[in-house]
Amino acid sequence: MTIYKKLLTEDGFVDQDQLTYPFEERGLQFGDGIYEVIRVYNGKNYLIQEHVERLYRSAEAIKLVVPFQKDDMYRYLQELLEVNDVKTDAKIYLQITRGSAPRDHAFPEQPKPNLYAYVKDLSRPSENLKTGVSAITQPDVRWDWCYIKSLNLLPNVLAKQTARDEGAFEAILHKDGEVTECSSSNAYFVKDGKVYTHPAKKNILHGCVRMRVEHFCKQLGIEFVEETFEIKDMEYADEMFLSSSTAEVMPIIKVDQQKIADGTPGEITRKLQHAYEEDAELSESFSIFSAN
Repeated sequence: MTIYKKLLTEDGFVDQDQLTYPFEERGLQFGDGIYEVIRVYNGKNYLIQEHVERLYRSAEAIKLVVPFQKDDMYRYLQELLEVNDVKTDAKIYLQITRGSAPRDHAFPEQPKPNLYAYVKDLSRPSENLKTGVSAITQPDVRWDWCYIKSLNLLPNVLAKQTARDEGAFEAILHKDGEVTECSSSNAYFVKDGKVYTHPAKKNILHGCVRMRVEHFCKQLGIEFVEETFEIKDMEYADEMFLSSSTAEVMPIIKVDQQKIADGTPGEITRKLQHAYEEDAELSESFSIFSAN
C-alpha cells in the first residue's frame, strides 16, 4: 500500500522522512494522545465532520489542546489530499499527543502538542462485504472511557490478534456476556426487523459510521434500538453486522464457529450497505452490488 509522501504536522506540511520527534514523547511513553482514521473515496473525505467533531471531543476529554482551530483542521485535511494528489480510495491517519517533554506522569507545564496526519491507499474490502466475515468472542478488559479515541489500544490489539490467530476477521467484546463492541468496530444484532446495538455510553466508541447506520435506519424505516444484547442471544440472531471507517457495513455470518442464521448476509444488512454506498457517493462501477 502506498503511503503518500507529504504529511501534515503541527508546523505545516513536511516530507515523511523529515518527521522526527524526541524519544521522550508522551504518545510513545504514556499513550498520552488521541487519533482518528478518516475514510477517503475517490480522493474525497467521507464523514469528515463527524471525525473532526469526535477528535475535538476526545481532546477535550483528556485536556489536550489541538494545535489548530476546527475550521483550519478541515482546511488542512483537505489540503493533505490535494498536496498528495490523492485520486483513489485511501485513509487518513491523524494523531495528536501532548508533546515531547521530560518523562513525568503529570502534564508538562507548557505542553506543545505533536500532530501528524498521513494518507495511505486503501481499497474497499469488496469480497468480505459481499460474502460476510467470521468473528470470535473475547472478554472486554479495556478501561471504562472507550468513547475517547485514545492511543491506549493494547487490549484491542490483543483481541484483534487472537481473532486473526483463529482465522476470524474480528473479535466481539463482552463484559460478563453483555456485548459492548468489537476490537476496532461497532457490533449490531438484527432480530425481527430491528437493529440492536449497545447504547452510546462512555464504555464504547461512538463510531462515525455507527452514527450513519442510525441515520440510514431512520431513512429506511428500520427500527434502531440502542439496547444491549448478550453473547447467548447471537444464537437466535436473524443477522449480525459490524461497522467502521475501514470495514464499512460488514456482514457477520459466523461467531465462534456458529453460523448466524443461514450463514449468509441478511436483507437488512444489504439495505444498509446500499445506503452506505449511496451516502459515500460511490459510483455503480465501484458498488459491491455491481455485476463485476
